[in-house]
Amino acid sequence: MTGRASLVRVLAAATLVTLSACSAVPPVGVSSPGTVAGQEPALPEAYAGGVGGEDSSATVAWREFFDDEELLALVDHALAHNQELNVLLQEIEIARNEVGARRGEYLPSVDLRAGAGVDKVGRYTREGVVEESLPLDEEREKEFPEPLPDFLLSLGVQWELDVWKRLRNEKKAAVLRYLATREGRNFMVTHLVAEIASAYYELVALDERLVILEQMIDVQRDVLRAVRLQKASARATELAVRRFEAEVLKNESLRFEMRQRIVETENRINFLAGRYPQPVRRASDDFDAPATGSVSVGRPLELLELRPDVRRAELELAAAALDVRAARARFYPSLELSAGIGLRSAEGDALFTTPESLVYGLAGDLVMPLLNRAAIRAEYGNATAEQLQAVWRYRQTVLNAFVEVSSELSRVDNLAQSYDRKRQQVEALTESVTLADRLFASARAEYTEVLFTQREALESRMELVELRQRQLSA
Repeated sequence: MTGRASLVRVLAAATLVTLSACSAVPPVGVSSPGTVAGQEPALPEAYAGGVGGEDSSATVAWREFFDDEELLALVDHALAHNQELNVLLQEIEIARNEVGARRGEYLPSVDLRAGAGVDKVGRYTREGVVEESLPLDEEREKEFPEPLPDFLLSLGVQWELDVWKRLRNEKKAAVLRYLATREGRNFMVTHLVAEIASAYYELVALDERLVILEQMIDVQRDVLRAVRLQKASARATELAVRRFEAEVLKNESLRFEMRQRIVETENRINFLAGRYPQPVRRASDDFDAPATGSVSVGRPLELLELRPDVRRAELELAAAALDVRAARARFYPSLELSAGIGLRSAEGDALFTTPESLVYGLAGDLVMPLLNRAAIRAEYGNATAEQLQAVWRYRQTVLNAFVEVSSELSRVDNLAQSYDRKRQQVEALTESVTLADRLFASARAEYTEVLFTQREALESRMELVELRQRQLSA
């Protein structure tokens, strides 16, 4: 009875110490974005200028958004062979394995153990005196062998009871980070598709600019022949001939630069597609035809549901909140159960003799950190700081998403209007080139007027192609 009373007193004292220590645990950290550094600003209900609507192009699959078969084939190849995307896939696999590891910590572990060995103790030690004075078998008066063999076959179980949900919160945080890596892959896929499409339209635009440049070179060569004939008939000077020759040579030099840019753009597309340099098939003849459907953005609130980068930041924020709870649980006592059962004998032929060789055990450990908890406090402080980082990162991602969409909406609208005005300018300058050639042929215009008109017409056509490319990229 005295031993039992002492045990009760010890358990009561341990309980009081545990309860008093738990009361000193720091409060739960930040659990929602709205509680950090003031109230989170509300997302605007509409974009600038009232644009938007109920539908959003973000819900349309990219295969349906683009109608260029060559572009679709390039994107398909890139999604299968892009090296950076494949690296990210392995990061997703690592995150998935981390979920399995956290789940394994939450479940009990079972170990099967088999072993054999010998043990020799000193004669004048405590164990040696006991072996010297006691026979191994009192009936047969058999002495302890020297050295003493030891054969073991056992099954052990260890299980930490997750009373404070630390292990479960760590597992949930790992699941959320795994989902965040998947959203990160979706975000990268979105960027990869957009980057390939942008480079593809740039390549098609370069083809169109090269065609325009070659057409202008042909026109200027015709004018150069006419000027030479006029010089032969004393209707033009050598200065005019040289100026037209210089203009032709300048544009021929520009043609080589254009071809180099085409090669570099093809190589960039090939790199994104994960293949070695080779010609890129494209539909350059349909450059002026609409390559995409109409673009609609929906409501600003849909950014939180449709953009992968926002969803990833939201999942990382939720995981950071669980990390804080898991770090806080380390201040509380942990309860661990262990049990084992097996067979153990000093003689190999008697190992499976039961119940003589049967051994078993059951134990429970209650561990409470009392002194030197600086490491636990530091981990808790780090988890809280990382959660604050996740909060600000989430807000930054939402703000960046809204600004990006708002800027692109304005870009699409302004480029459409600019393209319409530039097209009218090209039509006017094209007609002026024809008129300047006629006036020069009839000696009613100076050669400088023809040169300037041709330059302006060429530059305006190039600018029109560039505007078209920027429209498609936007």
